[in-house]
Amino acid sequence: MIKSMTGFAAAKGAGEGFGWAWDMRAVNARGLDIRLRLPDWIEGLEPKVRAAVAGVAARGNVTVSLKLARDEAGAGERIDQAALARVLTQLAEVDAAAAEAGVTLARPGTAEVLAMRGVLSGDGGAADTAPLAAAIAADLPDLMAAFDAMRQAEGAALHKVLAGQLDRIEALTAEAADLAEARREHMRARLRDSLARVQDNTDGADEGRVAQELALIAVKADVTEELDRLRAHVAAARDLLETDGAVGRKLDFLSQEFNREANTLCSKSQFAELTRVGLDLKAVIDQMREQVQNVE
Repeated sequence: MIKSMTGFAAAKGAGEGFGWAWDMRAVNARGLDIRLRLPDWIEGLEPKVRAAVAGVAARGNVTVSLKLARDEAGAGERIDQAALARVLTQLAEVDAAAAEAGVTLARPGTAEVLAMRGVLSGDGGAADTAPLAAAIAADLPDLMAAFDAMRQAEGAALHKVLAGQLDRIEALTAEAADLAEARREHMRARLRDSLARVQDNTDGADEGRVAQELALIAVKADVTEELDRLRAHVAAARDLLETDGAVGRKLDFLSQEFNREANTLCSKSQFAELTRVGLDLKAVIDQMREQVQNVE
């Protein structure tokens, strides 16, 4: 079953003297782009998060943020004034650079400043952050499961929409086939009239040659192959909708092929009703292409 590339999940946890909150969200992208906002002083956490995200997502721009705050048990720890001054100076420099660039940044809160490297005694590089990293990483399976469940739910909704659009394309293709058959006699009459006019206004014209040219025109206007390909594309798209894994790119390619056949059908139409159906096909295909952009 298909999944959506968009999704969201959040989780909270506590341990090792800290409380934390996860925020995970994803939007559309051509490939998998993982962006992490994690405290840089917790060693070994980033590769675990990246591996967890890659385990549930094949495509999408995925952002995972983690905010930490010390709990009351750590309130008595000493603030390293030198480290605090260094951090505040760095924050001021960042604010100044952002102001020059015309960018407004959100200011970090007190808890976020205290969680920065070295501000509290024992929080520097010499501290063993492995127990904290392990406690935080223990949340990852549940966070990923919630994220994936949302993407599956949105994928089910996308499946319903796309299946309905494929039904509509199939119905319009059948209608086009009926109109193409009805157009056949209409074109015969037009070709006979054209042949008669040519023969009446041309001295010594080779009737066989003229008839051959008119028959060639009829062959060029035939839309049988386009209709056959449209039916084949519908079947292929339905198979992809029932396939597990990332099929969004294949569906996008198929939607381009759908559009190509609809364009050719309109260009060959020479029949008002068939042109109408071709335009209806193009409208549905455009709607389908928009939805396909959300499929993983």
